[in-house]
Amino acid sequence: MAEIVFTNAKIVLDDAVIEGTLAIRDGLIAGVESGGTALPGAIDAGGDYILPGLVDIHTDHLEKHVLPRPHVRWDVHRAVLAHDAQIIGAGITTVFDSICVGGTEKNPERREIFQPMIDGIEAARNVKAFRAEHLVHLRCEITDPEAPGQAQANVDKDFVRLVSVMEHVPGKRQSRDMGNYIARRMAASGKTHAEVEEEITELLDRLETESVDVRAEIIAMAHSFGLPLLSHDDATAEHVRQAHEEGIRIAEFPVSMEAAREARSLSMHAVAGAPNYLRGGSQSGNVGVRELLSHGLVDILASDYVPRSMLDAVFAIADDDALGISLPEAVSMATSAPARAARLEDRGEILPGLRADIIFVNLSAGTPILRQAWRDGERVA
Repeated sequence: MAEIVFTNAKIVLDDAVIEGTLAIRDGLIAGVESGGTALPGAIDAGGDYILPGLVDIHTDHLEKHVLPRPHVRWDVHRAVLAHDAQIIGAGITTVFDSICVGGTEKNPERREIFQPMIDGIEAARNVKAFRAEHLVHLRCEITDPEAPGQAQANVDKDFVRLVSVMEHVPGKRQSRDMGNYIARRMAASGKTHAEVEEEITELLDRLETESVDVRAEIIAMAHSFGLPLLSHDDATAEHVRQAHEEGIRIAEFPVSMEAAREARSLSMHAVAGAPNYLRGGSQSGNVGVRELLSHGLVDILASDYVPRSMLDAVFAIADDDALGISLPEAVSMATSAPARAARLEDRGEILPGLRADIIFVNLSAGTPILRQAWRDGERVA
């Protein structure tokens, strides 16, 4: 492959922003230098920022394409391509599609769409239909006894790279406010307060006995395949300590300062949702990401449920003077930090020898506009 050279760019490294020149050869970054170049054929980047391609270790956005409306199920092959378009359009060159393994009382349909989504991703990968690289993060619902079987049937696929344990239960973790949960359940079901309370009591009794064994089985499976593990929505120091004792090293979306501080004390990677920061708080009334950032308790940003949010968040965080976080530091939360946590050593930074996964961004009145996206040295958007 011929060498491609970009000049007149603001190149975002892990520790600095330089105005300079970037060379790509054979799908890899071949060189990075300050200043311009007189090399014939060099492409003028017009002063755009060049960032590493974003690495998103948690997005459940594919599910929104498979189920675009209540009771409407979209063709999964069309859904994965529509999803990919939004992913690459958000500057994400590596995405971990976070597929729910098992269902809940609220979302039982996840049992049915799990395998079709896995198969759809695999089929698109096989024919090189994706512009971003799609890997899979198995989000295992420990309250569903069917989850271990579904996970076990797919965990040996080469694109399955992360496993998390989660527990969507009233009064726990993300839904600690039982009064709020009951009110939302009453509004959604039309049932009385007493009826909803009775349902919840019966549900908790059943789930409490089932979840212990399911969690242990999922964790043992992930360890047997050498996959990084994440603990989802930890609310207390005890939750975090339990996860750490189980060999989990990534705290995904801690919902309280207590949990985030404990994760930091145990040197665990802490993942925060970019939508939380941009919205100014949690949709569930839990700790805000800005507060976590202000205490230095965030290592990784993930898009969670809005792919575009990562790109917007890194520039907004860097522009938030009160936080004192530089653009390279903010960008690293969406590039090198998630790549290292997911054990992807070949990407996430603009360094010679790493994959040429890069994006070109122009700021318009403070809003980052994606101009180009390159993966493995080829332009894909």
